[in-house]
Amino acid sequence: MMQSEDFGFGTQIRKSPYFDATVRWGAKGFSVYNHMYIPRDFGDPEQNFWNLVNDAILCDVAVERQVEITGPDAARFVQMLTPRDLSKMAVGQCKYILITNAEGGILNDPILLRLAQNHFWISLADSDILLWAQGVAVHSGLDVTIREPDVSPLQLQGPKSGEIMRALFGDSILDLKYYWLREVELDGIPLIVSRTGWSSELGYELYLRDSARGDSLWEMIMAAGMPYGLKPGHTSSIRRIEGGMLSYHADADIHTNPFELGFDRLVNLDMEADFIGKAALRRIRDAGVSRKQVGLIIDAEPLKGPNTTFWPIIRNGETIGKVTSAVHSPRLQQNIALAMVGVDHALLGTEVDVITAAGPARARLVERPFYDPQKKIAAA
Repeated sequence: MMQSEDFGFGTQIRKSPYFDATVRWGAKGFSVYNHMYIPRDFGDPEQNFWNLVNDAILCDVAVERQVEITGPDAARFVQMLTPRDLSKMAVGQCKYILITNAEGGILNDPILLRLAQNHFWISLADSDILLWAQGVAVHSGLDVTIREPDVSPLQLQGPKSGEIMRALFGDSILDLKYYWLREVELDGIPLIVSRTGWSSELGYELYLRDSARGDSLWEMIMAAGMPYGLKPGHTSSIRRIEGGMLSYHADADIHTNPFELGFDRLVNLDMEADFIGKAALRRIRDAGVSRKQVGLIIDAEPLKGPNTTFWPIIRNGETIGKVTSAVHSPRLQQNIALAMVGVDHALLGTEVDVITAAGPARARLVERPFYDPQKKIAAA
């Protein structure tokens, strides 16, 4: 059996409150995300995918660090960070937002949670928004406190996740709506539960508010989930690419703007509130983008795993873009990918060549997401 000492980068890489539990339950490999270990290997990734889409998986996503913003000006300050209009965001609601810099580049694509009138959490993708937010606050003139609280999320995802939540919390949890949150306790463990997740499946995130209880919480959920086929797992590259979900640093970064990703709905340039990047995003909208995210079907032998480099996309001998995330979907029986291409080449049905790790392959541009485009499964 592997011991937690077998994974070693030193103390600068933090361990989550669930780290020892995940090793006990079979985690064999870890990646680093937000300066923390995240389990990336519980055996066959294809089996992990089937566990997710047929039953349920429990994932340690404590790497989704929270930036907590409180104080009399909290709502005004949070609006400064994002181009999405938050004026109608209710207490108890969650929203997917983009955080942009002065050039309109994306710094993070987190979930925002509103716990109270002047109390927000930003649940992060992989970049240092705590430092960004504290820096923005310095000369803002706004009365806010910004810190990282003792909060560590787990993801319970898959079609059986609702039944497992009912076994844990009773019938009342079933009326929690998609992208809403609730404060609850489980055997004295303080939690926030939200109907969110990084899977495109029905799912919940359980935000632990006392890191000393991580082991107990993990074991309690696994025990409640046993009759429903719950398995320990990791976020599924297959399912998230099927669902067209972004992986920050892969599909978007500081040099990517929302319009290139088709995220116009997350940008409100007409609202009165000012936000960082407003002028730049207005210029980009008016000028039009030079590249665009598309889906690709790659005609090749089934890919052995996700791409680990950006694969060039060639058309008529010219490099027109790059594959950012690629994987074989056993359900669709196709190699699917998210890619960024020059806008002049972004016509659906266009045939291109991709230089994969195994060599050149033909591919064609298609709509994304590849599966359940209306997100009916997650929102059910």
